[in-house]
Amino acid sequence: MTTGQKWRELYKRAVLETDWSKMDERIQAAESAIKAKLKEFSSQAATSEENQAIMNALDKLKTLRADLAFWQGSKHTD
Repeated sequence: MTTGQKWRELYKRAVLETDWSKMDERIQAAESAIKAKLKEFSSQAATSEENQAIMNALDKLKTLRADLAFWQGSKHTD
């Protein structure tokens, strides 16, 4: 699996995860794979399409982190 395929697969797993207790692990895995892909960009030219896909993925992961933080906070107020 190439780094391009890997980050996309791990990103999909994070976005599609329905178990909040596994969400942080999924987000971290996706972010690590994206960082590896960005590192690869420094030695190769990235296509604007893939670059945009990565930026969109990072935005979505940021939103998922905020949702996770809300979920974790609401667990303690029940």
